[in-house]
Amino acid sequence: MAIDGLIILDSAGRPVIQSGYTSHPPAYPIFHIDALNTALSKATRPEDVDPVLYVPPGFGGEGSACCHVEIGGLRLVASVSGDADPLVAFAFLQAFQDILIDYFGTVNVATLKDNFDTVYQLLEETLDPSGHPLTTSPNALRDIVLPPSLLSKLLASLSPSVNSTHPPKISCSGANAAFASPIPWRKAGVKHNHNEALFDVVEDMQSIVGRNGVTIVSNVWGKIETNAKLSGTPDLTLTFTNPQVLTDCAFHPCVRLQRWSRDRSFSFIPPDGRFVLAEYRYAPPQSVVTGTSGIVPVPLVLKAVMDAGEFGGTLSLTLSSRLSTKTMENVEVEIYLGEDAIGAQCAASSSGTGTVGVGEGGGSWTFDPRRKVLRWEILSMRTSGSCMLRGSWTSKAKAPRPARAFQIRFDIPSYTFSALKVDQLRLSGENYKVYKGVRGRSRGSIEWRW
Repeated sequence: MAIDGLIILDSAGRPVIQSGYTSHPPAYPIFHIDALNTALSKATRPEDVDPVLYVPPGFGGEGSACCHVEIGGLRLVASVSGDADPLVAFAFLQAFQDILIDYFGTVNVATLKDNFDTVYQLLEETLDPSGHPLTTSPNALRDIVLPPSLLSKLLASLSPSVNSTHPPKISCSGANAAFASPIPWRKAGVKHNHNEALFDVVEDMQSIVGRNGVTIVSNVWGKIETNAKLSGTPDLTLTFTNPQVLTDCAFHPCVRLQRWSRDRSFSFIPPDGRFVLAEYRYAPPQSVVTGTSGIVPVPLVLKAVMDAGEFGGTLSLTLSSRLSTKTMENVEVEIYLGEDAIGAQCAASSSGTGTVGVGEGGGSWTFDPRRKVLRWEILSMRTSGSCMLRGSWTSKAKAPRPARAFQIRFDIPSYTFSALKVDQLRLSGENYKVYKGVRGRSRGSIEWRW
């Protein structure tokens, strides 16, 4: 159950950096790169490529699998073989992606090339030679692998003669501090001028709506992102007014599971800085469930009329919000018009007083000739009124075949589907007061069939 190695490819499919495949032939990672590039070249769209690709054996033996994700124009590839679970590889890819974002902010080819030494150190610390994940917590890694800074870059740019004449004094206190504390996820002797704990409740809706407007599947997954800046070794207890809405929970190692099982509260000694305290699935009460049990109602309505004829077709879309008080932001509606689509001509408008779009009327629309996708964007959509998009598209094919579903994405600030509320935050073990901050936000991704 191990990962053979990790490869990072640029947008052209060329390797930028990779871990050491010590137990495999030198050509082993090349097979996975070729398998992924071949699949991408054959696919109409990059998102049509399966996330797990079979790689035939190159030197006898058994085949292997290529697991890949996309981030900022790059491809992170993890190769697995034998009886290894691909979900382990995807969990590691997600963790390594979060580490790169935490270290560099923006992840692209230029960032990796400017920080080759840091990326290689992160690979060594997160994945051991046998392919088992090691330290994947950004808080612990920052004490082992120093983040890039202006001072470190200046020291690295010094000439060899200067370094040999006046060798810099290297302090190991930071690395030692990572292992000096009896608590693996927290350093010893942490001090802050202002003691605060900030909690962001982020929920993500994933839904499928049928052509008759009935919700087929609708699930809400959430996580509690925490930023703790607390001195000493604080012992926190976080309680909720409605903990029954949390189910299928996954916790940070700092959370005491027995306490959660007993009284549905979070008891923990937090890491210093940012971390994800818990992830969960929203279990709606029966009073808010529509139709099939366990389905959360979607917060918008799309009325779509698509008519595909010869060498193109027409469309008429009407979008409105079901929310009574909150504003939906960054609303995007996309549809794939087929590989032979040439262009589109549309007009956006709005009715009522509750919509504020990009540009004029009911937003703005664009046609991506590379992806063959028509995109409709609405900056802000309030409770009253609706937005409309009407137009046509052309295609080189006599019988065009557009996608049978719209892809809708949206954000809702200061709102959570679960209405999870924090009751109180209690501190023990230290003699100062803690400032507590809680906010929520939601986002959604809906497949709306027509």
